[in-house]
Amino acid sequence: MLRIVVHVDMDYFYAAVEEREDPSLRGRPVVVCMYSGRGEHGGSVSTSNYTARKYGIKSGIPCSRAIKLNPDAVFLPVRKEFYTEVSDSIMEILRSHADSDESFEQISIDEAFIEVTENCNGDFECARKMGEDIKQTILEKEQLTCSVGIGPNKLIAKMASSENKPDGLTVISKNDISSFLKDRSPSQLWGVGDVTAGSLEQMDINTVGQLASSDIVSLIDAFGKKKGSWLKKAAQGIDDSPVRQREGTEQIGRIATLPENSSDHDLIMPVLDNLADDVIRKTIERGVSFRQVTLIVITSDFKTQTRNHTLQRAVAGKEILRTNLDKLLTNFLGENKSTIRRIGVRVAGLQEVSSQTTLASYF
Repeated sequence: MLRIVVHVDMDYFYAAVEEREDPSLRGRPVVVCMYSGRGEHGGSVSTSNYTARKYGIKSGIPCSRAIKLNPDAVFLPVRKEFYTEVSDSIMEILRSHADSDESFEQISIDEAFIEVTENCNGDFECARKMGEDIKQTILEKEQLTCSVGIGPNKLIAKMASSENKPDGLTVISKNDISSFLKDRSPSQLWGVGDVTAGSLEQMDINTVGQLASSDIVSLIDAFGKKKGSWLKKAAQGIDDSPVRQREGTEQIGRIATLPENSSDHDLIMPVLDNLADDVIRKTIERGVSFRQVTLIVITSDFKTQTRNHTLQRAVAGKEILRTNLDKLLTNFLGENKSTIRRIGVRVAGLQEVSSQTTLASYF
């Protein structure tokens, strides 16, 4: 059975979420900045939409430089908590398509791998249809686009997802690997940085095809045994690394828009109840309990605030979750006059439930 790995990468994620929340931003250059607090424009660009990128505004450049490139662009601060809640919803969509929970690997807030070898029985056409379904589901549920890469391993899938951005879908089967890689610069290989690419150029290795046919001994002499061997394999499209969840990144969250902007506890709480139901359902499916409860609030002026509570021990009950959310919401409404636009729930500090725990303990 041929291995199949899918990589999903959200398109200009932070800026896209801001456009979704405020439709008046669409068509305008939008820049989301990680402000440092040192001066009015201190900090760096976290992401920008494609309109802003036409002016040379890209991730990593100073915010002060971005303003000079286009003073009329819309500059917004990073709202990490809010983006995380949107990300959690998207990651659950991806997880639902994976062979198993262990076949899911989130590598950042806006991208993840899933392995679908068993679900598609090694059929790349099935994987293509699954990629289309993933894209459509994310669009319907979150009104966001993503780019999907499908390949026989993580290396190829990751590179394929960048091939037709934005809103792309690229499938590279095992037979396509050589033609897909051979004419590319080594710097385009996932994992090859500028320093390594520069060293390869000094060795007159200017394409991945040349790297693939290079003498392994010379590569080991230049880069050491581990890296030299990896470069040779990567250039040939060989990658045996497994798809598996990274430690410390587990959490479950849901977020929803209220029927109308409100500060009415009785209107908001039923929405929170539905979100809590969804979160508890996911904890049951994964067989986990939680220690941390977070309430996410997006006010009518698009500002994000959070309220958190850490429990004394890990639990798995809906009533405990609901009680803590009720308290957090009540405290928030008592401290703030702003009306709420969107509301979210997140649980973290996940632990596996012991085999002695009964299903009834969840309810």
